[in-house]
Amino acid sequence: MAADNSFDVVSKVEIQEVKNAIDQASKEVGARFDLKNSKSKIELEGDETIQLASADEYSLTAVIEILSQKLVKRGISLKNLEYEKLEQAAGQSVRQKIKLKQGIASENAKKIVAVIKDSKLKAQASIQGETVRVVSKDRDVLQQIMAKLRGGDFGVDLQFTNFRSN
Repeated sequence: MAADNSFDVVSKVEIQEVKNAIDQASKEVGARFDLKNSKSKIELEGDETIQLASADEYSLTAVIEILSQKLVKRGISLKNLEYEKLEQAAGQSVRQKIKLKQGIASENAKKIVAVIKDSKLKAQASIQGETVRVVSKDRDVLQQIMAKLRGGDFGVDLQFTNFRSN
């Protein structure tokens, strides 16, 4: 009997890379002349929220742009960021929170399973918490599924881990 091969579809944000990107962005914000007196701050709250604060909306937009560039350079997809509403703070200052999306939400997991089933390839997909496990007897089928999932848009960045051949 042929052995089953499998892999997991996950969506993870590497927190250490986020911290490094925040440090780099903070240094650049401090060094930029147009943001000198903007009192701009970028802080990581826990492991799931980035707090941004600045003197006004213009400088906050510049801070977001700098942070986005640093995140992309560090290999973090902007798809995994969820921007919350802009809040007014004391005086003219504004702040905004950015949530880091970890794991695959159940509706996205269902979409992934549907795409795999619709592909008519011989593979089974099962939702296991915040991951989707894909199993097939043929490794080539798994490669085709990976290519199909890379081409789709599921609202989060997908990674493929735990590639096993039993």
